[in-house]
Amino acid sequence: MSDHEVETFESADAGASLTYPQQAGTVRKNGYLVISGHPCKVVDVSTSKTGKHGHAKCNFVAIDIFTGKKYEEMTPSSHNVDVPNISRKEYTVIDITDEGIVSMMDESGNTRDDMFLPTGTDESDKLAEIMKEHWANDKEMAVTVVKAMGQEMINSVKVVNDKAA
Repeated sequence: MSDHEVETFESADAGASLTYPQQAGTVRKNGYLVISGHPCKVVDVSTSKTGKHGHAKCNFVAIDIFTGKKYEEMTPSSHNVDVPNISRKEYTVIDITDEGIVSMMDESGNTRDDMFLPTGTDESDKLAEIMKEHWANDKEMAVTVVKAMGQEMINSVKVVNDKAA
């Protein structure tokens, strides 16, 4: 490198990793796993016996937590697999626009207007309909936002109290 070239390192997050390694043999049903770059919830795990060529194998069946798509992966039980760092945060709904943008406020009073009503799967479409219905009926709602691997989505809603009552 010459004197006038400066090497720069760019980072988009606060240093937190999107995933962490875990031994495949310790991942259980209802745990989480990254398959083909997708954060998934494990719905079934089966382990085969050690064969003549070494390792016992774990066969994982998992559902993408954002799209609901089913994935399968087979890994030697002694190898590491990536597990997504998943965070959940609860917000109070302030507004739902006609375009489907949800304005929310956390318990600290910080607002955000960058989330849309959930879409993509039958389950998320139903959730969006429930949210619209509650909003039309003046019901105060709290939503849970799940964040994993740089993606975020509203995944549950509950009525806090009924403003119309």
